[in-house]
Amino acid sequence: MKLYNANFSPNALRVRAVALELGIDLEIIEVDIRGGDNRSVEFLSMNPNAKVPVLADGDFVIWESRAINSYLASKKPERGLYPDDPKARATVDQWLYWQTIHLGPAMQKLSFEWFLKAKFGMGEADQSVIDAELKNVDQFLAVLEIGLAGKDWIAGDLSVADFALASTFMYRVQSDISLDDLPNVAAWIERLEARASWKDAFAPVRALFGV
Repeated sequence: MKLYNANFSPNALRVRAVALELGIDLEIIEVDIRGGDNRSVEFLSMNPNAKVPVLADGDFVIWESRAINSYLASKKPERGLYPDDPKARATVDQWLYWQTIHLGPAMQKLSFEWFLKAKFGMGEADQSVIDAELKNVDQFLAVLEIGLAGKDWIAGDLSVADFALASTFMYRVQSDISLDDLPNVAAWIERLEARASWKDAFAPVRALFGV
């Protein structure tokens, strides 16, 4: 299987981490987003959205990181990262969709304004965006804090939802997002980031940005 990847992308990070957690070998193909690789005819034939990640498993091509991770988890169902039980799966889906719609965009906008803009030479941070998204992040992190009460993992057992959620925290230090008042969230992200799969998946980000 081939993964079309960009190391700075939280969406690609979560796929790399899940593949490593499952012990699935991926051929990593780096896509130079700033150089326009994602706008090539070849890439657009795989993903007309011009975004990473994209997974190619033989003739089967799929994009959207959460769909990719569900597919990867189906290759190793015994690991339970995307459970078969309808209620357990619905809980995982609930947090996947919530991360997609709420927490993910808010955290990523902050990361872009506070960290990635400067790294990529894209101008000054927009304080109005920061102020608006800080309010959203505070609101959504409070929801996550409640969701993690009494649990090691968001859906009870480790799942693709944990990796999706964790990817939004990848630049939290650089974005000055404090977890001091969120002990459940702080313990959970520390637990996830201690896993060998996450460390190995995150290594290219450290090499890229020195974070």
